[in-house]
Amino acid sequence: MTKNKITELFSLSPSGRAGEGLLSIYFTAGFPKLNDTAAVLTELEKSGVDMIEIGMPFSDPLADGPTIQHSSEIALKNGMSLKLLFDQLSTLNSKLPILLMGYLNPVLQFGVENFCKRASECGISGVILPDLPLDEYLNEYKGIFEKYNLKNIFLVTPQTPEKRIRMIDDVSDGFIYLVSSASTTGTPLLSPVKGGDLSTATIEYFARIKDMKLKNPLMIGFGIADKKSFETACNYANGAIIGSAFVKALDNNVSIEKFIKTMRYE
Repeated sequence: MTKNKITELFSLSPSGRAGEGLLSIYFTAGFPKLNDTAAVLTELEKSGVDMIEIGMPFSDPLADGPTIQHSSEIALKNGMSLKLLFDQLSTLNSKLPILLMGYLNPVLQFGVENFCKRASECGISGVILPDLPLDEYLNEYKGIFEKYNLKNIFLVTPQTPEKRIRMIDDVSDGFIYLVSSASTTGTPLLSPVKGGDLSTATIEYFARIKDMKLKNPLMIGFGIADKKSFETACNYANGAIIGSAFVKALDNNVSIEKFIKTMRYE
């Protein structure tokens, strides 16, 4: 079995890339247009991102803010489905770790083993299913994920007790998705009211998790919207994930190369 690309990424860049944090970008499959998925992925890879998360559109995305909800609605209207997504990804050969992020219901309808098999065949390295309970994963699906060399990524929030965080760290071997707040996606991490600074509570939360010295790398997501919030998040984790801001840029026809340069280099 080939080495998982998520494992490779963090072993090569344990503290970020060249002194910077690792940059992961999320976008919704089939948005803005049905056949944009492969082109967006290819352009992101050319632009120098470290990891890519492809959203599987769902009709009831509870954790998503208005921007990603809108993109899911458009993608579903365009005709996006898991079968079509796998067909679109089957011809690609990315060097980057690619993850699929979404909700459990469509995966169950597709069939968990069938889903994992197709994902593996398409070069997917990991899956993020925020509504998949830890116990259910361990008891029913862990063996299937491991059979197809897929990392299952768990989320931690400010409300997650230390005991559960330790348990998640113990059963994980990819990275831990550190949700910046209890808000939905797209809520700004840095408050304009405070002059673009983190709240005291958010700083304490990030510092608390960092001080736990977990064995798994950390990636911070939800509300990373610009270079400052990306750099701030990277002070407390191995890198950060930008989702809503990138989806909004796609919707506004902003150049992908320009967007990534703005986040990382300018």
